[in-house]
Order: sequence, then structure tokens, then C-alpha cells
Amino acid sequence: MPRTGMEPLRRKALINATISTIGERGTLNVTVAEIAGRAGVSSALAHHYFGPKEELVQATMRQLLADLGHDMVNALHQATSPRERVSAIIAVNFNAGQFREETVHAWLAFYVEAQNSLPLRRLLRVYARRLHSNLMSGLVVLVPRPEAERMAEAIAAMIDGLYIRRALRDGLPNPASAISLVEDYVTATLKQQAMSQ
Repeated sequence: MPRTGMEPLRRKALINATISTIGERGTLNVTVAEIAGRAGVSSALAHHYFGPKEELVQATMRQLLADLGHDMVNALHQATSPRERVSAIIAVNFNAGQFREETVHAWLAFYVEAQNSLPLRRLLRVYARRLHSNLMSGLVVLVPRPEAERMAEAIAAMIDGLYIRRALRDGLPNPASAISLVEDYVTATLKQQAMSQ
């Protein structure tokens, strides 16, 4: 393969290595040399593609968001009702690609670092707004807008909380049980709303 064709592959390898390295350490306190070594490239090449470590970390987070967005679009295209939209959003957040150990640890490290990094905080806001908007697109058809807003906030909090619990607990929680917990909340709240009308 020509050298120019290698750049996207090396960039992807560096991003994957960043996720793995951060996930293994549970912190962003890693070096470009460690990441480059895991990716099988030199530190100089990593710096050439991404510049300083902060740029590589931001590119990694953007890739995680892009992967989540791609999975979300595919899932939402298959949903045929507002309730299915809500279920699709919940399921995507806990699918095998998103809820694997290293990705969960990387997300937790990004959340912690976002307290001191404006670019990471902005990326997390993008994620939060997208999640809220996607949830509202299904919920607002099912319940009055104030209740939809409250449910969207609760679902997002449950998703974030289950990621944190997975990152902090030994062993691997079952993604199906995480989905079930959130789905139980949605079902119970929708039933309560229907009874109160």
C-alpha cells in the first residue's frame, strides 16, 4: 500500500491505542510514547499526525462520539415507533462496542479531565445535547413535554451512572442488565403517566 494510504490506518491505530492505554490505566496520565508503542508506530509519527497529546486525546474522544453517533443513526433508522426510538437509544449506549471495559474507562477519564479542559468539556456537552435531543424525539410523543424533559434527564443520568459503576467495579457488569434497569424505569414511568391522565 502506498505510504499516503497508510495515514488513515495509522491514525485509527493511534486512536485505538489511546483508548486501550487510557482504559488500562483509568487516567489520561499516559505518554504519547506509550500510545505510539502500543500502536506500533514511533512517537515522532504520532506527533506528526496529531501534534501534542491533548490533540490526540481530543481526536480520540471525537472518534468515540462519531462511533456512538453512527451506531445511533443506524439504530434509530430501524425504530418504527416513538417507544422503539427510546429503546434503541438506550440499547446503543450499552452495545458491545460502547460498553466494553476499555471504552468505559476512557469515557470516565474524559469526564474527569473535562473539569480542567475546555475542549473536552465542549465535546461532552455535544454528547449530552445529542443524547437529550434523541431521547426527546421519542419521549415528547409519549408524554407531555415537561415529563419528557424530566425522563430524558433521568435516562441520561442512569446511563452515565451505569458507566461509572462499571468503571469502578471489579468484573464486567452485564450490558443486558444495564439496559433492563433503564427500560424498567421508562416502562414504569410511562405506565404511571398513562394512569394519571
